[in-house]
Amino acid sequence: MNGVIGSREALQHLPLIWREFGSGCALRCLAVVFTFRKATFLELIDRPEKTAEKV
Repeated sequence: MNGVIGSREALQHLPLIWREFGSGCALRCLAVVFTFRKATFLELIDRPEKTAEKV
């Protein structure tokens, strides 16, 4: 277990992420997927302002 969210997992669980963590987190996940960056899920939900600046 390396803690990095994979593209497949992010897209597969996008409705759950949207419902449980909100649209902002879901959109940050999509941004990471489509920019081919590596990020942990905790990083996406814990520090939205830093993640948004990197995109």
